Amino acid sequence: MFSPNPSPLIILFFILNLLITHNINALTPQSRKTRSQINEINQFLTLQNKARAALRVPPLVWDAGLAKYADMYARQRRQDCLLKHSNGPYGENIFWGSGDGWTPAQAAMAWVTEQRWYSYGSNSCSGGRECGHYTQIVWKKSTKIGCARVTCFGGRGVFMTCNYFPPGNYIGEKPY
Repeated sequence: MFSPNPSPLIILFFILNLLITHNINALTPQSRKTRSQINEINQFLTLQNKARAALRVPPLVWDAGLAKYADMYARQRRQDCLLKHSNGPYGENIFWGSGDGWTPAQAAMAWVTEQRWYSYGSNSCSGGRECGHYTQIVWKKSTKIGCARVTCFGGRGVFMTCNYFPPGNYIGEKPY
């Protein structure tokens, strides 16, 4: 017999039964991440946030929208693996490595190690070296990040990109 006012216990039982008998993934957001995806995100974030912490700059927070943009652009570069910026509305770091074993941590390390060429006093890179990847990472006003990694077609290597919001690296402004 059905009661017009079911008890909370009956409602709870019904919900639990529904979850058990149906595909749980269909009832959860599409943003569920696999362990591999979480590991990749952590690899992108860890070294970059360590560099920021060393300067007492707040950590970057992962942003799904930026990650989607990064993934879209990385998939475009998958065809040719060119080190070419997207010229989009975000700050951006890009990386290419020959072979297929490159990790997000290695890309982040390549960018962070540019710190040795950056002079805060003159707000410039020394010796004609590149340090813009580093300054984007530590840009204090940038608070969000999203990244992607793809293996390029035809054995051309690995392409990775991180996008930052708000963007940094404005001429004449110091990053922190």
